[in-house]
Amino acid sequence: MTTIVAASDLTERSQHVLARAIALAETLKAEVIFVHTAPRGMPELRVEAARARLQEECDLTRGAGGVSVEVLRGRPEIAIPERAAQAGAALVVLGLHRPRAVFDLLRLTTLERIVLRAPAPAIVAHTPPDRPYRNVLAAVDFNAADREALRLAQEIAPGAALHAIHALTLPLREKLPTPANEPLSAPSVQEARARCEAWLREPGLPAGLNPPEIVPGGLHEVLSFRIEELQPELLAIGAGMRANEDRLGNYARDLMREPPTDLLVAKPPLQPDQEKSS
Repeated sequence: MTTIVAASDLTERSQHVLARAIALAETLKAEVIFVHTAPRGMPELRVEAARARLQEECDLTRGAGGVSVEVLRGRPEIAIPERAAQAGAALVVLGLHRPRAVFDLLRLTTLERIVLRAPAPAIVAHTPPDRPYRNVLAAVDFNAADREALRLAQEIAPGAALHAIHALTLPLREKLPTPANEPLSAPSVQEARARCEAWLREPGLPAGLNPPEIVPGGLHEVLSFRIEELQPELLAIGAGMRANEDRLGNYARDLMREPPTDLLVAKPPLQPDQEKSS
């Protein structure tokens, strides 16, 4: 049976994790494992208290009757991906990032490490689950991870409208106001269109996807405008960079740290040789 691992840090940052995981489980016909991680040296009494808090949240959440609760031992960025791998999880649902002004500048956050290590895509649950996913907005760079994000978005929100944008930062020479510079006919735009057409010809994209929109500008600026216009309940993004899809791109990291709504982060699907070695 399909499994969803929902992880809570037992704070307000995780207040929508369980209910969102249950809503997704209804769509995917999945079971939910609700987990919290405790340090290895934590006394057993405190571990039992954490397990009791998980169970209490289940008892108070509609539809959580069949949810199993577990307290994992170890560091969250290791224990949660390991549990997801053991369960063969199709999805990991996480709460919001805990901001740490200095550390966030110097290193990956725990949330980012979980997403990188997890064998399944992740959803950062930010909104109450009574907001179903009717509009999905994907920020795409025309790679395999973006394609996987859109495929998963259709799977978890089969009735949603799928929109995709590509924010294109123009080089300075194409920004200068000269008679020859027409933004939509700039060489960078033409190159992006060619990449988009090649990407659309590859298998695996949802049939209901609206053609991706190529918009000159920075991703944050373009996303803000489209979010205001479309009011999506879910953003979808590939985790990797174009040059290295096994690392988190800067935009994925920025969105994970301050998501404007629920966020789906996907990595490229494993190739057959990778599946054998994993």
